[in-house]
Amino acid sequence: MLALANNKQHSKPVVTNKRLILGCMYRKASIRVDSVENFAYGAQIMVNDMDEKMKCPALASEEVARRAEKLVGDIPYSLLWSNCEHFVTYCRYGTPVSQQTGKFCDCLKTIIRDQRSVALTVCIGVMYILCFGLSPSTTLPTILFPFFLWMAG
Repeated sequence: MLALANNKQHSKPVVTNKRLILGCMYRKASIRVDSVENFAYGAQIMVNDMDEKMKCPALASEEVARRAEKLVGDIPYSLLWSNCEHFVTYCRYGTPVSQQTGKFCDCLKTIIRDQRSVALTVCIGVMYILCFGLSPSTTLPTILFPFFLWMAG
């Protein structure tokens, strides 16, 4: 959502957990013009520090508004590759970037590089074989997952 205008007749409360979950499941998001009050949905608005962290300068306000208005309507959505932070940074800086996604990927890399992940995967694989028997569907994942984690580390 984007707070571009203070037009009460076009705004209605639409941010609900059900709507957010459906957006993730169906990979669709709605960009709409909204008032600041409806955008905040009762919460405080905090100014972020993206201007300091981005490598490129912020675009002029008119260009930011033009980019955002061009995208009003339904757009593709992905938590990792095309979320609301990507939308905002595209409009403001010209580059879709998400610090949240970056932090998640860094955390995932740390887990993958940790050799304890390899040992844990081997243990789970062996228990899987013991429970379900020795077959290609149990043996291959038991061998391949730890191998790939070991190679990635």
